[in-house]
Amino acid sequence: MIEHRFGEEPFTAGLGDPPGYQPPRRMSRRRRLVLLVLLTVAAALAMLVWHEVQTSYWQARELNGYAAGLRHHVAPGPANPIRFPSEGPFDERLGYVAIPGFAKRLEARGFQVTAQARQSDALQAHLARGWFAPYAEKTHTGLTVLDCSRESLHAFRYPYRRFERFENLPPVVVQALLFIENRDLLDPERPEMNPAVDWVRFTRAVISQLGSQIDPDIDTHGGSTLSTQIEKYRHSPGGITHDAREKLRQMISASVRAYQQGTQTMPARRQLVLDYLNTVPLSAAPRHGEVHGLGDGLWVWFGTDFERARTLLSGQASDADAQAQVLRQAVALMIAHRRPSYYLGQGRKDLNLSTDAHLRLLATAGIIDDAWRDAALRQTLVFRDMEKDPPLLPSTASKGTTAVRTRLAGMLGTSLYSLDRLDAEASTTLNGKLQEAVSDYLGRLSEPDFASSQQLMGERLLQPATLSEVRYSFTLVESTPQGNLVRVQTDTTQQPLDINEGSKLELGSTAKLRVLATYLELVAELHGRLASLEPAALRATEVSRQDTLTRWAVDYLGGPNDTSLPAMLEAAMDRRFSADPGEQFFTGGGLHSFHNFNRTDDARNPTLRESMQASINLPFVRLMREVVRHTMYQVPGSTAKLLEDDLDPRREAYLALFADREGQAFLRRFWRKTDNRTPLELRAMLLDGLTPNADRLSAVFRYLEPEASAEALGVFLATRLGDKVPDAERLASLHERFALDAFDLPDRGYVARVHPLELWLVAYRLKHPQATLGQAIAASAAERQAVYGWLFRTRAKDAQDTRIYTMLEVEAFLEIHRRWTRLGYPFGHLVPSLATSLGSSGDRPAALAELMGIIVNGGVRRPTHRIADVKFAQGTPWETELRPTPTEGERVMAPEVAQALKKALSEVVEAGTARRLAGSFQSPTGEDLSPGGKTGTGDNRVVIKGRSGAAMNRTATFVFYLGPRHFGTITAYVVGPDASRYRFTSGLPVQILRSMGPVLLAHLDGSPGSGCPREP
Repeated sequence: MIEHRFGEEPFTAGLGDPPGYQPPRRMSRRRRLVLLVLLTVAAALAMLVWHEVQTSYWQARELNGYAAGLRHHVAPGPANPIRFPSEGPFDERLGYVAIPGFAKRLEARGFQVTAQARQSDALQAHLARGWFAPYAEKTHTGLTVLDCSRESLHAFRYPYRRFERFENLPPVVVQALLFIENRDLLDPERPEMNPAVDWVRFTRAVISQLGSQIDPDIDTHGGSTLSTQIEKYRHSPGGITHDAREKLRQMISASVRAYQQGTQTMPARRQLVLDYLNTVPLSAAPRHGEVHGLGDGLWVWFGTDFERARTLLSGQASDADAQAQVLRQAVALMIAHRRPSYYLGQGRKDLNLSTDAHLRLLATAGIIDDAWRDAALRQTLVFRDMEKDPPLLPSTASKGTTAVRTRLAGMLGTSLYSLDRLDAEASTTLNGKLQEAVSDYLGRLSEPDFASSQQLMGERLLQPATLSEVRYSFTLVESTPQGNLVRVQTDTTQQPLDINEGSKLELGSTAKLRVLATYLELVAELHGRLASLEPAALRATEVSRQDTLTRWAVDYLGGPNDTSLPAMLEAAMDRRFSADPGEQFFTGGGLHSFHNFNRTDDARNPTLRESMQASINLPFVRLMREVVRHTMYQVPGSTAKLLEDDLDPRREAYLALFADREGQAFLRRFWRKTDNRTPLELRAMLLDGLTPNADRLSAVFRYLEPEASAEALGVFLATRLGDKVPDAERLASLHERFALDAFDLPDRGYVARVHPLELWLVAYRLKHPQATLGQAIAASAAERQAVYGWLFRTRAKDAQDTRIYTMLEVEAFLEIHRRWTRLGYPFGHLVPSLATSLGSSGDRPAALAELMGIIVNGGVRRPTHRIADVKFAQGTPWETELRPTPTEGERVMAPEVAQALKKALSEVVEAGTARRLAGSFQSPTGEDLSPGGKTGTGDNRVVIKGRSGAAMNRTATFVFYLGPRHFGTITAYVVGPDASRYRFTSGLPVQILRSMGPVLLAHLDGSPGSGCPREP
């Protein structure tokens, strides 16, 4: 036997051992000890990990400490730096992503950031890593609109239906949700559990994902919890998980959020269940928009009343079939969240099948009993018919809040739909109680008994049979050091269009106020230029014979009169202008006649003061003519004197301007006439209007078809003349005679008895069927000048003067428009006609109110505010508040002119067309609320062949002031072809204002609580 030594132990080889055999090496005691320690540590670590998985003890403490540093608070002024979210469905819908853009748009419109959230350094670093900010997220929010006393005017909340508290959730709904999505979420044995990670599901998801990399046919499992699902559909791009990195972001963000309020997470977990059921996305429905939450989902998709559903699911009703149907609907919506657009759209059959399977599983798990399961299985999902029964929501916004919302949406560059879903609050300047009182009053005017009690029945007022057709609008503004604040803005149309700001109406004699303001401004300017001159220099002032206003100013200042500006303005109001309607006025390129409303005024020669009081038309037409002529001669660079100098070389330039302007007007008219026609229809339209003879038809044909042969001309004439077609010799003569170069365009049009530009346009459109109007205008420059070539001949001196005057009048109205715009006129141009003095250029009630505000403010134009402040994302790390930037008003009118106008307006009430208001506003507190104003009545009529046709709407307006601070407008109007049947005048809005006096005085008399708080 052979002996070997192994360590200290001898080894004796056995008889059966092969040569060289060595036995297994035995582990030394030391190594065995090390291995034992390692195994013990590993077991301990495993136990710790298992304990941590089960209890989340260390996560709770570490994450709670980390979350404690993620703070934010609000401080005055803009924050720098501040981080906003850049994506995420809820961040986009609530407006958080857009806050920087909103702020820039508002700042461009006169707002400034007055307060903003300050984010801690830790929170800034957290956001920089790409994680979602932890804060108490809002699940039921939207736009809030407050009045001047911070009382609610409009509160849109989305989703519309929700469970208020966790305790309100039907237990079966909670159990079904957890069974489907997150079974251990509410385990009471794990008070510090991290709800963001279900380790079993997460591990299974990881393994399945790895397996799918080897075999694509292996089904992958999701590892999401309710917590991470909420993070996903709220904050992940597009509301989906794009990759593992995004999943990790969701898990980290959800974990930090869970421990923000402490280590005990049961309250947070219960809140997760509540939030999920209230906000889970369930696709979008036609005529409703996005659907979120179980409550809205039941109503939108199935037409199920939310409160009834909650009662049924809580087991508080005995209707088993109804309970079964609602349970089926609720379970279906929980399943539909996985693919909402599919399951709630074309995949409804699959949704029914999946719902059946889940109902059986719920019964197996003991969540519902067999009877409830069987009853639910007998049901089928019956979806709402979106066409016959669309899920529309009633509009509760008043006219004033609609106007504010429309304005705010425009300022932010968003839609009303999106605006209402922003996490925002807008404080308005509106007096909510007065707004409601005025709206109720105006709404009752359609009641015969009420209208009669308000003395609104009678001639030139209302008639019982047509009360319901008359609409009313009312605006009231208060002048304050912060600007003009709109206190009431309402109308009775129940339509989105705001008649005060969104319309263009002929408001009749209210235009006289604008004319009078321009006239008195010109008088003040003449006073400033001439009053300081020595008598000799004043007498030497050169005045054109057409400029009667300057002549009057020179004579007044050169006479034995008080030469102060207030005295001169009073004298200007006492000038007399004839009311005779017998004169014809050349204006707007033609002769026009005007008439007074009361024929008894025709023989009068009233002062302007008297004309303003009685609203007499002809004196203001003549006053406008004086203003126009004065403007012709006084504007810088005026060329009006070329009318008096036949040799002035500028005459030809003005004639060219006239030709171009008139030519464009005709071309636009013909463009509308020829629009949307085929080539055959274009030819027929032109030719059918011709007297059928060979010369005229040949002249047109050869222009339209210059390359056509004599034979083609013969065929054409045969189709038009029949047996009267000329013989071959005559055809050859016509073909040669009317060749393209034989006549210029005007002469060819004369031969054919068709307007040359219409002939040119038909030929142009036949050759260029895709051309636009702008291209046609550009291509016709030479033709337009050629058509009016006769004007340039010296023998047409009178015609030249007429056309030159027309262009000078246009220029004068451009200057007058500039003046009107400075005083708040809302439109881009004036009709260059004396009819503008009677309202033909249109106006808006809100613009008239702005002019009244300038007068009330002593000639200072202050900004008009409807929004006092806007607050975004209150209580979040992105809270931002903006307010209008304080600005000084702009002086646009001499104070003396404003005072003269205010006096004239008070006389309209004291002795004029609004005299029924005299003495009607007496404040119990002694505040002077004496009114003044201007009335106006207008018809907007269709013009047919140059004649006024049926009225399409009738308006009666009163623009007014009440005391030293308040002003506004009230308008009555009828829209539609029946408007011509109405005979009410501006006496109607005046009487309404009088009758509404007690309603207004209750809020304007200055007593405590009667109006809006006044800022210092």
